[in-house]
Formats: sequence, structure tokens, C-alpha cells
Amino acid sequence: MSFVPAIPDWFDTRKAAQVTAWFAMRAGGRINILRATKLVYLADRLGMEWYERPLTGDDFVSMPFGPVNTYTYSYMKGKAPVRQEEWSAFVGVEIDHDLPLANPELGDEDLDELSRADLRVLNATWDRFKDIVDQFDLAEWTHEYCPEWRNPHGSSIPIDFATVFDKLEKARPVELAENIQAERELRSLLAG
Repeated sequence: MSFVPAIPDWFDTRKAAQVTAWFAMRAGGRINILRATKLVYLADRLGMEWYERPLTGDDFVSMPFGPVNTYTYSYMKGKAPVRQEEWSAFVGVEIDHDLPLANPELGDEDLDELSRADLRVLNATWDRFKDIVDQFDLAEWTHEYCPEWRNPHGSSIPIDFATVFDKLEKARPVELAENIQAERELRSLLAG
């Protein structure tokens, strides 16, 4: 039995679902789960590079096929114990390692959690990686070009925000990571 993390109240399930759905739309209405996992991580990483904050706000871990967004991945695999309706409004149940859109008529106008800055990041991520169709090639790319990833040898290793900011050569990586944590605490207070 695999470990399923508890989903914290600060995690924005609806936004993570919309980010995933955005990539599925670009891929023709369904996307391989490993490819989706890499693209969501790479979009969060680019958000940290450009705007000093990830799109999803998710926790990251190193897994054998590269960096992974912890809670988003739980939803992708159908293992998240809460707020399933927020996810399933945008992303369907995994079929043969693919994530289909929940509704084939879903369009960009339905993705109301995504800001213009988020869309710039998503478009840049897609433009950069759309031609790497093979999910294993994309995973290999993250091994080589995401230096925060470490080989977990079959397990997983947490990747903290300060490490990502440091690898992106940002000034004050610890302070930037603390800003994300402060946002999380505020979201928890507002959720409670």
C-alpha cells in the first residue's frame, strides 16, 4: 500500500485541477499522467523563477522519474481523501495512464482560478516542452536540468522551496520560501 499524504487546508485543489486541465486541453483532451506531473512541476518552477511563487503552491518531492507535486499527484492518482469534487470538475479519472478532461467541452474560459500571470507561465511551459511528447524523455529532462532533483533510489525525498530558489539563483532563497509559507498560513486561517 502506498503512502497518501493528508491534503492540507491551504492547498488550492481547484487551481491545481485547472493547471492540470490546461495541459490536458493543450495535449488534445487527455494527457499521460507522468507527462502531466512533469509539466505541472515545470510550470510551478517557472512561476518561482519569474514571480517568486509557484502556481499551485504544492509541496515538491524527488521521485524516481523526477520532481513531483505531492498533493496534485495524489489527486491525479485518485488517492486524495478530500475535496474530490473540486478536482473532478476539471480532470477525469485516470484511464490507461492518461488523465482526460472531466468534460470535453471544457475551455480556457472555465479556468477561473488562473491569473494572467499564471497563463503566461503555462503558455511558456507548454511552448518549451510541447514537443517532448514521450513522458520518459520529459522525466529524463528534469533529471538533467532540474538540479534540485536528487535520485531517491525508489523512494521520495522532499524538495523545499528554498532549494528550488537557490538552484534558480535567486537572491534570498530562504526569505522567498518563508514568504510562501506565510501565504500558506494565511490561507489556512481563512479556510478555518
